[in-house]
Amino acid sequence: MSGGIDSTVTALMLHDQGYEVVGITMKTWDYAESGGGKKETGCCNLDSFNDARQAAVEHGFPHYILDIREEFGGFVIENFVEEYLAGRTPNPCVLCNTHIKWRALLKRADALGCEFIATGHYAKIRLHDNDRYVISKAADETKDQSYVLWGLQQDLLCRTLLPLGPYRKTEIRQMALDYGYPELAKKHESYEICFVPDNDYRGFLKRRVEDLEQKS
Repeated sequence: MSGGIDSTVTALMLHDQGYEVVGITMKTWDYAESGGGKKETGCCNLDSFNDARQAAVEHGFPHYILDIREEFGGFVIENFVEEYLAGRTPNPCVLCNTHIKWRALLKRADALGCEFIATGHYAKIRLHDNDRYVISKAADETKDQSYVLWGLQQDLLCRTLLPLGPYRKTEIRQMALDYGYPELAKKHESYEICFVPDNDYRGFLKRRVEDLEQKS
């Protein structure tokens, strides 16, 4: 639960369907270190943590914060910097989902006795005729996020729920209103990388790499 509309509605949908929901907010990055201003959407700032916790409390299920800053920074951020310095454009979300986020969530799920994990991604998971799980596009192709989940392995897919896959974003906004969260329903979309919330990649790299401009 990032505190945004998609993960919040996901949790509340599953709660209404009878699942015993446990909310998890992943702390991947210290927002105060990013050099940006106040962030309206996304993760890793205090407001988003509080929004997620408030929704959980109001609907009667537990909420925890999972700190994965060490694993995230040592793998995803270092790769992001190295790839740009090598003249390539990285996709940190694919890297994080494939190697960090899902494994960390399942580890915590096992510790809590949870059978599944669920996220607010717009994509679908289905069991193919060959008994393998595959990822397919969401109903709302303008919001489809299947491309950032392509690296998930079978042991991860078989325990993942993606409730938003059959819905359009407009329907999710209406659900947020129906659940009594008008502010969530009105939030703007966030496309920034979580550790570059101001979308200033050059500024981020300058803060991370000494003498960057001389190297470039």
